[in-house]
Amino acid sequence: MQPIELVAVAVTLVAVYLTIHQNIWCWPLGMVSVTLSALVFYQPKLYANMGLQGLYFALAAYGWWAWLHGGEDHGELQVSLTSRRARVALAAVALLGGIALGQTLSRFTDASLPFMDSILTSSSIVAQWMQARKLLESWLVWLAADVFYVGMFLYKGLYPFAVLYAVFLYLAIRGFVEWRRSMNRGAIRAAAEAVS
Repeated sequence: MQPIELVAVAVTLVAVYLTIHQNIWCWPLGMVSVTLSALVFYQPKLYANMGLQGLYFALAAYGWWAWLHGGEDHGELQVSLTSRRARVALAAVALLGGIALGQTLSRFTDASLPFMDSILTSSSIVAQWMQARKLLESWLVWLAADVFYVGMFLYKGLYPFAVLYAVFLYLAIRGFVEWRRSMNRGAIRAAAEAVS
């Protein structure tokens, strides 16, 4: 276990906590955590997960902007539900992206667990994009992915990350509950404004 791994875990936990509470500082702190995580994933040859950190960095920059300006009239973005059509499209992106990346890594690299790593990677990209758009179901995608991440990290001997993703299971549940409450408060506020 490397000291950088422990720092990455700590910074990531703080970033997720801030995300649950819709604090805008989750995004810049997330940029720091994914940079550290990419360095950690290089040594055990989890290349898809390492590359995922680069995408997370870009999605964090997008999320930072979207939360501030992606809502109605370029205002603050509010929590909302994912449309049925978007759910199907996002599930297809996660599955097909994972298979394609797994094939590539299996064929051209010495990646460990190329298909599991790749499907978790593509699912995480989808979840992160959904979170940047404040879509409630992002937490459910995270919950499903985190279960498998725990197993993968235990298998690879990345114990602090296994513990981190076990904590993420709890945080995903908390995030879902908190964001659903926020969405319901927003709906009640919007209804009250429509009446007045």
